Amino acid sequence: MTIKDKLPEGLREKPAAKRDPAAKKQALIKATLDTIAEIGITDTSVSRIIERAGLSRGMIHLHFGGKDNLLTVAAQQFSEQYYAEMDRMTDLGPNASPEDRVMAVIEADLSESLLNPRSTKIWHAFRGVSSSHPGIARYSSTQDERLVSTLRQAFDELEKVGCYPPNHAEDATSGTLALLEGMWVNYLTDMAGFSRERSVDLIRRFLSGLFPGSFLR
Repeated sequence: MTIKDKLPEGLREKPAAKRDPAAKKQALIKATLDTIAEIGITDTSVSRIIERAGLSRGMIHLHFGGKDNLLTVAAQQFSEQYYAEMDRMTDLGPNASPEDRVMAVIEADLSESLLNPRSTKIWHAFRGVSSSHPGIARYSSTQDERLVSTLRQAFDELEKVGCYPPNHAEDATSGTLALLEGMWVNYLTDMAGFSRERSVDLIRRFLSGLFPGSFLR
């Protein structure tokens, strides 16, 4: 038995309590997201976070200034991870058609990599409190500029080659985002019955109606 083993349990260094401050911050962020996914944001208390992270209560104040800021940083990291994976899955190169770029976004958003039990529960938890938490609201909107601009640019290209009413590309962008958000809600409420292929095909058919001759199989 070492001297460390002889210390009272409360004084022993917990596994996640590394000397690296960045590792401690990351442990707290991960613990926050994991706890939200497990029990929701309302019951995600400081006590539950530090217990899962294996760190002392003071670490949250030291690294984030309090629970509210920790939640904001957790929402930011969750958003950044989503868009990093979205960017990876939609990197089709400069010669991809606008239809292919749009469908890549839709298929990525509804893929298991992004749409899964953990991510869905976290995203809906953040969305549920965004109206009263400005920090979380900045990172939980479905109208994120990166996603909007990607879709809008592709729809603008399609709009130029046809005779469409004013704001057609804008309407197509809003409609696509609304359908994707609805699919995430459907997945949350019925994970076992949710069909990714059917959901992608439904959005494809919606778009083929907006842009006749495009988005056909």
